Amino acid sequence: MGLGSIGVPGLILILIVALLLFGPNKLPELGRAFGKTIKEFKKGTKDLLDDEEDQKSSASKSEGKSELESKQETKKESRRLPE
Repeated sequence: MGLGSIGVPGLILILIVALLLFGPNKLPELGRAFGKTIKEFKKGTKDLLDDEEDQKSSASKSEGKSELESKQETKKESRRLPE
């Protein structure tokens, strides 16, 4: 039983109950607060995902850099051997 099974009559019933509980003056405030909460949640989730991607990319860059440094060191050592 998901949110899709509520249907239009169920939504109307929920709105009527909310109207009776909170009154007509309080409903717009509750709607704005709910909207801000959802917006902040989405923003926080996006920030977390972006941070994870940044960490992964910086880790892969540092791994690639260490491989490049080790190759360069190997080349330097091979140049020193004939001397």
